[in-house]
Amino acid sequence: MIDGNTACGIGAVYAGATVAAWYPITPSTSLVQAFEKYAKKLRVEPETGRNKFAVIQAEDELAAIGVVIGASWNGARSFTATSGPGVSLMSEFLGLAYFAEIPTVLVDVQRGGPSTGMPTRTQQSDLISAAYASHGDTRQVLLFPSTPAECFDHMIEAFDLAERLQTPILVMTDLDPGMNENMSPPLKWDDRRIYDRGKVLTAKDLENKDVFGRYLDVDNDGICYRTIPGTHPTKGSFFTRGTSRDEYAAYTEDGAAYVRNVDRLLHKWETAKEYVPGPEFYQKDKQSALGVIFFGTTTYAALEAVDMLKDQGIVMDAMRVKAFPFNDQVKEFIDGHDRVFIVEQNRDAQFKSLLINETGLRASKIASVLNYDGFPITAEAICSQIVENLIGKLSPAFVVHEAAPPSDSDVEE
Repeated sequence: MIDGNTACGIGAVYAGATVAAWYPITPSTSLVQAFEKYAKKLRVEPETGRNKFAVIQAEDELAAIGVVIGASWNGARSFTATSGPGVSLMSEFLGLAYFAEIPTVLVDVQRGGPSTGMPTRTQQSDLISAAYASHGDTRQVLLFPSTPAECFDHMIEAFDLAERLQTPILVMTDLDPGMNENMSPPLKWDDRRIYDRGKVLTAKDLENKDVFGRYLDVDNDGICYRTIPGTHPTKGSFFTRGTSRDEYAAYTEDGAAYVRNVDRLLHKWETAKEYVPGPEFYQKDKQSALGVIFFGTTTYAALEAVDMLKDQGIVMDAMRVKAFPFNDQVKEFIDGHDRVFIVEQNRDAQFKSLLINETGLRASKIASVLNYDGFPITAEAICSQIVENLIGKLSPAFVVHEAAPPSDSDVEE
């Protein structure tokens, strides 16, 4: 038995994280506590007993993400954990990490919002704010674990992706798996695994270079080579800035240089599709005209609903999305079906909006299955909404768990 927050914390230890900076917020608090607990067992210098990690409780969320970015810039694998209000506060710093291309890992254990919302209830309502965190043109990479075991795996993957892509990676879990214990297979780690630190130049690499351009796209994949401070006494240094710059990190407001830079970041976004986990399919030999898409913690309720619908004579193909950006398989799945249902736990169909915005799909063939009362969606609720939509009695989305208005007798005089 294990909860997702603990699995994420253990995953961070195994991923090589040495710095965690955070500000307590429900429902993410236990995640960093789990990291500290297991780091004290697994990341201690045997000879001296000294900790080989740092846990910093900052004065607020802004300071926490600032510490993470600074530690990552210096070469440490570092992360923070928060919830929706924290993501709102951290968004400007996330823009800095995106634009300055600094590896950053953030776990968003989502809860009911907006504002303080429902701190002890679950939702998937931070998708838009996380996917486009910060002002300006940004796109952030999101991972969607569905179980504690995947929280462990995706946490490890997040650090590799952050360094490979030199960008923030947001692990999008929520209160339901985050704080609730689940039956789980044993967490697995392969001792042969090598951390992917991406395009980091060594002192020897720099010796063989006449010129180093921090933002030169040498390999034409949008990902540039970087250096870690102190690698070489005279080569490889550069200014890290949140302002516009040229390929050699020199400040400029030249329009052409700016366009080259942001277009390269968009190219890197396309490259990211090759690295993030691809979707998982649940399809029979004979393809159905109907499809259903789900992600994260709606997975098992959605799979149960698919079986229940089959018993009613409604056969559906299913796909679980594991990451954003979406690769071509996601669009192909939707294109291959006449009607596709999107299961998610928020009011505004945020995942559907991401799909339409990023793939250019027709909204008319996509219907929403929504739940946002703070409790985990059920298979019965999914079945009910799909059946009602197919027979045309309801609009594409409605709320199943709607409380009745108070009667006159309930109102105090």
